[in-house]
Amino acid sequence: MADVKLKITDLKKNFASKVILDNLNFEVNHGEFLSILGPSGCGKTTLLRILIGLEPCDSGMVFKDGEDITDFHPSRRGMGIVFQNYALFENMTVRQNVEYALLHNKELKQRFSVEDVNKIVDKTIADVGLSEHMHKRPTALSGGQQQRVAIARTLAINSEIILFDEPMSALDVDTRLSLRSELKNIQKKYGNTMIYITHDQEEAFAMSDKIMVMNEGKIHQIDTPENIVKNPSDSFVKTFVLDNLQLKMDSLIKYVKEK
Repeated sequence: MADVKLKITDLKKNFASKVILDNLNFEVNHGEFLSILGPSGCGKTTLLRILIGLEPCDSGMVFKDGEDITDFHPSRRGMGIVFQNYALFENMTVRQNVEYALLHNKELKQRFSVEDVNKIVDKTIADVGLSEHMHKRPTALSGGQQQRVAIARTLAINSEIILFDEPMSALDVDTRLSLRSELKNIQKKYGNTMIYITHDQEEAFAMSDKIMVMNEGKIHQIDTPENIVKNPSDSFVKTFVLDNLQLKMDSLIKYVKEK
């Protein structure tokens, strides 16, 4: 039986009279890479904010390792989040940005000595390939390098689940392709469960163990990429996912050939 890391039951969220999340039910297994795929405004980011504790749900429950964490403070959830805009401190170096995450987590600060913190920071920065840049500030880094700093920060605090809110949408094609590969390698090395929001069909299919297709606050299908291709659940999945996936693949193939 699969080891369920995260379980969401009957989750609902409204803003004023608008339904944002409409009775969501799904599970994510330990070490799984789940992409949440859907058009802008379908509820993806609201779902992520509820999972990490930045937004309350109207009803429903969130379980992690079988424990009800619905009302837990974000610091108690064992999750990290990587935003599209990186959310780095521009007045700090790469090393200081990663170190900050450890030094300002009360539980970790009590557990680790200064020497332990230094070792964790150095190892994490090395694991994302930024050792030679650790004394630079974010403005001296490329977009892809800044995103790796944000990932290192979540790894340093030992986040069991890492949430990604469209982290590559502002990056160029080459950087996105490189960062995808690095993310999968990081997941294998650390064993994190990853939940990745995107509106890019090709990105979701390239990276995911499972894909959850959403529209207008509802789940249309959650399955492996292979099963979604073979058996789309409805016309929305076929049109938004499969037809657009073919267009994205054709565009990528053309880009590679022209290089």
